[in-house]
Amino acid sequence: MESTGGAYLNTAAVTSPVGIARLLQMTFGCTTFSLVAHQGGFSAAYGTFCMFVWTFCFAITVFIIACEFTHLHGCLSLSWGNFTAAFAMLATLMSLTAAVIYPLYFVQVGCYPIGCEVRDFRIAASVFAGLLFVTYASEVFLTRAKPGQVTSYMATVSGLLKIVQAFVACIIFGALVNDSQYGKYVATQWCVAVYSFCFVVTVVVVAFSVTGKTALLWFPFDRSVVIYTFGAVLLYASAAVIWPVFCFDSKYGSPRRPGLCAKGKCPWDSQLVIAIFTYVNLLLYALDLAYSQRIRFVSHL
Repeated sequence: MESTGGAYLNTAAVTSPVGIARLLQMTFGCTTFSLVAHQGGFSAAYGTFCMFVWTFCFAITVFIIACEFTHLHGCLSLSWGNFTAAFAMLATLMSLTAAVIYPLYFVQVGCYPIGCEVRDFRIAASVFAGLLFVTYASEVFLTRAKPGQVTSYMATVSGLLKIVQAFVACIIFGALVNDSQYGKYVATQWCVAVYSFCFVVTVVVVAFSVTGKTALLWFPFDRSVVIYTFGAVLLYASAAVIWPVFCFDSKYGSPRRPGLCAKGKCPWDSQLVIAIFTYVNLLLYALDLAYSQRIRFVSHL
């Protein structure tokens, strides 16, 4: 008697290179937050963020594996290829951040005052957090669009860069709310408007791609994305000039960090972080514009 299981279950979801990478993600993610929850411990906003990253990525990865193994993703109103590519890139960035933050704030060489057992659990959790990042980065590498390949937009370099741009914008927003004094000048408020506008439009582009609704638009999606990216380059170029002038020029701000500025609560530090990541996003949008001239994709894959 022939087995009919093959008609309903997709074994490639767990046996292909991408499937194996996802199984490792699930294993390493579960191991990491279990070690932290059992004995490693976490506290404050940094620890809470790390636990959120590990549990969130674990839950979505289990969801993706289950949907692909049972073919249930065909019942969802999502562009599955865009969704999985976007999540893999986002999870790579989030897991990298957590893999840096957790050992930085919670791991120490000596046993005092937390005890050797807790220290060992934290070191082990840090190791698995690093492995988790490697597995998500591996999925991005395996599923990225190859030259000349027609694929989903989020699997292209341009699509992946959209996730990175939004992630960098979140870092900028975090620094802005940390007493950056951006409301002091109209010019710096313009920079905040640039960051906000580009972030919102980038998220909208990702959302339309993931939901597969680009075909419903009355204008060509791919051409519009290229035009927006060109505009974003110009906007970020203006912010890259304006923000450092009004924050670090002696006429408006301080070219050096004030000596009496408290660590972690210094506006100058936040301004420096914003300046650095403004240039990072300017470079990302410029690369996005360059790659968008060479890609071919379909929105419904």
